[in-house]
Amino acid sequence: MFEGIKNLLVNDIGIDLGTMNTLVWVSGQGVVLDEPSYVAINADTGKVRAVGSEAKRMMAMTAERIKVIRPVRDGVIANAEVSDEMLRSFIRRASGHYKIMKPRVLIAVPSGITEVGIRTVKESALSAGARAVRLVEEPFASAVGADLPVEEPDSNMIVDIGGGTTEVAVISLGCIVTGISDINGGDAMDDAIIAFMQKEHKLLIGPRTAEQIKIQIGSAYPLPEPLTLEIKGLDMGNAGDRLPRAVTVNSDEIREALATPVNKIVRAIRKTIDSCPPEIAGRLVDNGITLAGGGSLLRGLSQLITENTGIPTRLGKEPLRSVVNGTGKLLQNARALFGQPQNSLIGNGNRE
Repeated sequence: MFEGIKNLLVNDIGIDLGTMNTLVWVSGQGVVLDEPSYVAINADTGKVRAVGSEAKRMMAMTAERIKVIRPVRDGVIANAEVSDEMLRSFIRRASGHYKIMKPRVLIAVPSGITEVGIRTVKESALSAGARAVRLVEEPFASAVGADLPVEEPDSNMIVDIGGGTTEVAVISLGCIVTGISDINGGDAMDDAIIAFMQKEHKLLIGPRTAEQIKIQIGSAYPLPEPLTLEIKGLDMGNAGDRLPRAVTVNSDEIREALATPVNKIVRAIRKTIDSCPPEIAGRLVDNGITLAGGGSLLRGLSQLITENTGIPTRLGKEPLRSVVNGTGKLLQNARALFGQPQNSLIGNGNRE
């Protein structure tokens, strides 16, 4: 009965504010929202027309009056005003309309976030209707969500490959010992495919088609049997008007296209390992590397990382939801969490 009354009064909310998607966890309910981080605005009036999936669908509209914005770039808020509207919509939908008190909110942010970025995220969440806000570093939340023993005196490595950033961290005793926040993730992979299609096939495609190619035939390591896919776009080979054209590409080509962003991820992992104290780095041989985030689903990525580091690499539990699940687990101790200083960044440690 007490829990029911408490949930009627207020919900604690955990948010994975991603470049591509925003996920929301609510106490007592789990993950209640998984929406694209898009906002559609009427260019004439400046009013919000749609948020989330509906806004993303409007990207294909040719009406000049509709402007679709992604307010989160490289894992941080790039447009505070639009972000306020997006968060307000998501928080309202997640918490319901009948709560007596505003929710307390825990938001996951990139480990490389600046002081200005921290202030922007907090102000945006408070403006969107939060009663209190705390921030947690994404790789720490991801490790918690993947059920890694982050509080133990051991070392665990998490590599969270999101849309805008790749978060690499080694965690021990509840802190990030060393890590890298690299502006290179799923978006960079899509951009690499777009550039490849223009250069090699003289075909102009958009981000949604590039993402489709990545998901359906993309790989980081040679596949036993090559995959093929027919792609439609605009012909760039003619000097005159661009006309629709279809080409067939294979997984070997796309692996070549993805080589640059994938190799950057591998280098970030190697650099992080190299910066570890010897005893902590040595334990990684036994504990391995855990992958999370949408980019971790790229075929053959774990095999490539293992080959380049000598450390066993595996896909973590619910990789697409590891960060938001981590915020939910951290909120189970909400009293201690919100009792911390306002400026504390959960998971923060001494890093180079």
